[in-house]
Amino acid sequence: MGSATSIGLTVAVCLICLTAFSVYTAFGPPSKALGDPFEDHED
Repeated sequence: MGSATSIGLTVAVCLICLTAFSVYTAFGPPSKALGDPFEDHED
């Protein structure tokens, strides 16, 4: 496997992991603790 292929695969895996973690945080059990900044401020 070439150097460019290895670097590309590493970047792809990092992006997939970051996306999965973001979706889990937004829609999974940790989302119960998130606040909505638009609902927090009444104008």
